Amino acid sequence: MTPVVYVLNGPNLNLLGKRQPEIYGAQTLGDVEELCRSTAARLGLTAECRQSNAEHELIDWIQEAREKAAAIVINPAAYSHTSVAILDALNACDFPVIEVHISNIHKREEFRQHSYVSSRANAVIAGCGVQGYELALTHAAALVRAG
Repeated sequence: MTPVVYVLNGPNLNLLGKRQPEIYGAQTLGDVEELCRSTAARLGLTAECRQSNAEHELIDWIQEAREKAAAIVINPAAYSHTSVAILDALNACDFPVIEVHISNIHKREEFRQHSYVSSRANAVIAGCGVQGYELALTHAAALVRAG
């Protein structure tokens, strides 16, 4: 059975390519999802890609992943800086969690420089553009194989 990695994207990432392209680039969420699926397939994984602007839906998917996934790659977007609830859901997972940010949150506004999710993440990738998803999946695959 091919291991499944949930790739979860938070609020406003549905606007990739349209919203602040000088920060987030010109690629769309569809482009990111295709990159994730092709990268996962190359690594012997299946990527289950989802995006929501709703915190509770992301939490529901994290809880669902506990039963179905081998790892999570998550770009919590603005919820990185505000959501203890997402952190709590991730803390209930006993598999790798990789946090991704398209921009370098550490070079942005002060309030964006802290992520609650980072305290649970096995790794954090920030500032690599959408290539960060490919890096995250590669690392997730290595962690899944290592058991």
